[in-house]
Amino acid sequence: MRSDIYLLLATLFRQAPSKELLDFLSELEFEDNGTPMAQAWSEIVHASKNANVEQLEDEYQELFIGIGRGEVVPFASWHLTGSLMEKPLAEIRTHLSQLGLERSENVKEPEDHISALCETMAYLCEQPESVQQSFFNRHLAPWYERLAVQITEAQHTRYYHAVATLMRAFLSLENVSFTEAKVSKRNTHKIEVKNLTE
Repeated sequence: MRSDIYLLLATLFRQAPSKELLDFLSELEFEDNGTPMAQAWSEIVHASKNANVEQLEDEYQELFIGIGRGEVVPFASWHLTGSLMEKPLAEIRTHLSQLGLERSENVKEPEDHISALCETMAYLCEQPESVQQSFFNRHLAPWYERLAVQITEAQHTRYYHAVATLMRAFLSLENVSFTEAKVSKRNTHKIEVKNLTE
């Protein structure tokens, strides 16, 4: 389940969602138990039911690309240092190399893009918890909250308000699980998201 959610976030931050993905998300079933995650799923479902693909593409363009730069900067270096291509990117590349991972040739974004980091965490979900914890605490925990705030406060945010809510709720759970002893690893709800990045 965790890997699927990381892949979903990676897909949503890499490009505007397709009609197929919107249809899938609009019919998503989840346990409505009043938790932040349940509220986030509810917001995603509602937003996906009312989304227009062309409008979403325009929103994505305004938020993440823009003319010169979008309203939102989805890179760790920028949020941690105020500049792109800085020390956090070098540290991520070093860490990825130590894990035996490298950026695909067809991927244009630097490795500190939120999509790349979520894809890495999806892969690491099959690795020992200590490996996951080290990568998350070093490369996601210090700045995901700032990214969520930047998205929700952006002028052109509509659908991506729901995406930011989901990211914040899920990564906050991850943050807690990596900083506190786990009482139980039993999932309270399930979601299947497959082949979203292909």
